[in-house]
Amino acid sequence: MTLRVAADIGGTFTDLVFFNEVSGEIGVAKALTTPRAFADGVMDTIAVGEVELRDVGYFIHGTTIVINAITERKGVKTALVTTAGFRDVLEIGRGNRPDLYNMRFEKPRPFVPRRWRFEVRERIDRDGRVLQPLWDQDLDAVVTRCRRDGIQAIAICLLHAYANPAHEEACATYLRHHLPEVAITSSHDITREWREYERSSTTVLNAYVQPIVETYLGHLETALGGGGLSGDLYVMQSNGGTTTFNAARHRPIYLIESGPVAGVIGAAMVGQLSEQPN
Repeated sequence: MTLRVAADIGGTFTDLVFFNEVSGEIGVAKALTTPRAFADGVMDTIAVGEVELRDVGYFIHGTTIVINAITERKGVKTALVTTAGFRDVLEIGRGNRPDLYNMRFEKPRPFVPRRWRFEVRERIDRDGRVLQPLWDQDLDAVVTRCRRDGIQAIAICLLHAYANPAHEEACATYLRHHLPEVAITSSHDITREWREYERSSTTVLNAYVQPIVETYLGHLETALGGGGLSGDLYVMQSNGGTTTFNAARHRPIYLIESGPVAGVIGAAMVGQLSEQPN
C-alpha cells in the first residue's frame, strides 16, 4: 500500500489529493459535492482520480459537517442532565456583550430548550469530594421524558465533574442501560476544565452532532471499505492534528474546524517555502 490520500468536502466541490510514497507522484481530483450523501462525493473523486483503493495505506479526511450542523441548527433533539439548581446555566451564559451598542441585539437561543434540561440531586465540591450522593431515582423521570419526546442525544454535565467524574459515570451508565438507542456524552470525556457554562456548552454541542457524525463516518467507512480500502482512516481535528474515525465518532466536537484547518496549515507551509512567513 503506497498511496496517501486526502479528501475534503466543500459546499460545491469535493477535492482529493493523493501521493505515491514510492514514486513521489502527486495527483488531484475534483467532483461535485453530494449533500444528500456526502460519501458519494468522496467516492466520485476517487473514481475521477483513478485511485486504486487497495493501494491506499493512509486516508485523511477534512469535513465541515460539524460546523454546518451547528451553524444551521440541524443537529438532533438533545437533552441536558445537570446538577440541581444549574439547569439554566446554559441559557444564562456569560455577561459578555458582543454587540455593545446594538439596541436590537437578541441573545442566541440555547441548543437545548428548558423543557429538556433536567436536574439531578448530587454535589461534588471543587476538590472532588462527594458532598451529596447521586439520587438515582431522579434519573427515572429523565428516562421517561426523553423516551416520550424522542430525544436522540443526552449531554451530562455535573458540577465539578472535572475533579471527580464518578457521578457523571454513574449517570451515563444508567442512561445507556435504559436508553440504549440514545447517544450519551459526559462532560469529563470532552473537556475536563472548570467553568460550568463553557463545559456545559461544549458537552451539549458534542451530543447535538454525535448521531450525525456517527452516521456520516459510518457511511464513508463502509463505502471506502467496499471499494477495497483496508488502510488507516483518519479525520482532521480543529487543533491541526488527526484522529481515527472511531475516536471522532465519540468526540465529534473536536472536528468543528476540521474543514478549514488543513487549508490553514497548507497555506502556512506554502508561505514558508516561498519565504513569505506572514
